Amino acid sequence: MSWPRLFGALLLAFALGGCAKPPYTHVDNSELKTLIAQGVPVYDVRRAEEWRATGVVEGSHTLTYVDAAGRPNPEFLTRFTAEVGKNDPVVLICRTGNRTDKLARELMEKHGYTRVYNVRDGIVGWIGENNLVVKTETQTTPP
Repeated sequence: MSWPRLFGALLLAFALGGCAKPPYTHVDNSELKTLIAQGVPVYDVRRAEEWRATGVVEGSHTLTYVDAAGRPNPEFLTRFTAEVGKNDPVVLICRTGNRTDKLARELMEKHGYTRVYNVRDGIVGWIGENNLVVKTETQTTPP
């Protein structure tokens, strides 16, 4: 296969792979409000300094997923699995939705969770639409 054809095939494969539907459900702020009203727990997986800087969605459980260098919090999975059943609905929120994209995929594909929701634009989008946040004193042990 010639180089241009190979490049084209790789580009097409990458583009199609990027379009694949995620195994979890993306939600916007309106859908997040509905889920909260239904009693679905929200897990803010950012770090303590991020919670202090912006506040959190009221009622959120704060549980750090990864540290500033991207290393997993060794306590995250143990605590999360103790608190959330595999078939229970759960909402994940981070700064912009990138960390929770990775986490939602991991929870569904590797740990058998079935009802995971990812807040598409994270706390940045929530605040950007003038939704309320609360300050939190709750801290997790950083990794």
